[in-house]
Parts: sequence; structure tokens; C-alpha cells
Amino acid sequence: MIAEPVPGHRTEQGCDLPLLVWRLPEPVFAVSSAVLGGGLGPCHWIVNATVPMSYDRDDPAAHLGEIAAGLDLTGPGVGLLTGVDVADVVAADDEGVRLWATVGLSAPIQAAAAPTTEQGPYAGTVNLVAWVPQRLSDGALVNAVATITEAKTQAIRELGLAATGTATDAVVVLCPPNGPAAAYGGPRAPWGRRLANAAFRAVLDGGAANLAGPSSWSERQNQDC
Repeated sequence: MIAEPVPGHRTEQGCDLPLLVWRLPEPVFAVSSAVLGGGLGPCHWIVNATVPMSYDRDDPAAHLGEIAAGLDLTGPGVGLLTGVDVADVVAADDEGVRLWATVGLSAPIQAAAAPTTEQGPYAGTVNLVAWVPQRLSDGALVNAVATITEAKTQAIRELGLAATGTATDAVVVLCPPNGPAAAYGGPRAPWGRRLANAAFRAVLDGGAANLAGPSSWSERQNQDC
């Protein structure tokens, strides 16, 4: 099991903004769809950082690099952004799997939709970070991302939203870098089933709380930076 994320804060443009940091004592292997550290490879740390819903920087990877540098994080890592308060992280376990979710559903979308010129807040975001205690093959890791995404959508539909997620959702799956590799990560494979169960519960719980209260850190703080 990897360590729990540690909550922290940073100051940007006069605002106190929360973040979560996973400082991994040993490198793990990761697959991620994140803007910083996406793809397959070693991972030494993860940051999930809150930004205002008005976030409009066009260089999020560089921004996350700045945040990581400010935390003295070195080596390859993964950076995530969201408009919700990451202090509201929800964790779920299932037979060795550990998954953390920050769930923002202020701007739900259907993945397949007609083109639109409408602009809206895109920083709400569902970010999912999962740990599997066995090495997964590269293909199984990619399959695990799909499985978690399917379970996320199942939870969103359970919450009554006709949506598949938001436009900026991201997934990170971590596993040991060595050892016999599990070949499959689909929803009926052992690790895929556990990831799906954990993701479904975490998104369901986190999404219900998000829909019931202020939809973003900015609204909760009654400010926008």
C-alpha cells in the first residue's frame, strides 16, 4: 500500500489554494491521462491541486511543474488540476485496491455530442488516483483506465445525471514496478473488478456530496482568484 495523500496549501495571486500530495517512498509504475506526467512510466509523486473555476491558463502542464517545484518534488510525477476543494477527497478500498477521488460535477457532459461554441467552466473535474498492489502489464494498465472510467460513468448515471463525466477528467493507476504482471484490467478480471467497485463507490459518494453543496472551492470561499 502506498501512503495516503498529505493535504497542503499554496498561495497564488493572493489566494490560499488547497492541494494533495502523494510523496512515494519508492518509485512506482503508472499510467495516467493527466496533462503532466501522462502516459506510461515511473512515478515518484502525484499532486492534485485546486484551482478557481475561472481557471484559464493555457499552460496547465507548466503550471503544475511550478507547483511541483514549489513542493520540492523531483523526478517524474503526475500533476492534476480541479475546481473542487481537494480536501473533500473520498477514498475507497476493495481487496487490496485503494482509490482516491475528487469529484466535481458542475459541468457534466456527454462524451459524444454535437459540436458547440458554448464556453463554460471546465475546471470542475473528476480526478481518480488508484493503487493496485500487483504489477499490471502495460495493456492491463490501459484497460484499467477504461474500467475505472466506465465505473465513474456508471456512478454519474446513478446520481441522476445524463452525462459520462466532465471535459477535463483524469485517471491515474499506480502499481509496483516489478514482479509477475497481471495480464488483464477489464471489469471481470480480478484487479479490474476491484478497481471498478472502488471507483463506483468513491465517485458516487463524492458526487453526491458535490451536488448537495457548493460546487467549487471558489463558491465555498465566496471568492474567485
